Amino acid sequence: MADNKSKRDNQDRTKVSSSEDYEVQYLVTKYDLSKNRALELIAKHGGNRQKIESELEAVNI
Repeated sequence: MADNKSKRDNQDRTKVSSSEDYEVQYLVTKYDLSKNRALELIAKHGGNRQKIESELEAVNI
């Protein structure tokens, strides 16, 4: 089922979808990653935004 962008709530913000280019691009831009690295992190953490960003922020300290 396609992501319905007209129905937005906080639940949608907790996950990063590898099938949505704009979500992957956000990680690439914000953390200066390669697209492949962003996709690896999404797969590793099951799309959990909090875990992905925690790992990236821990590395950037």
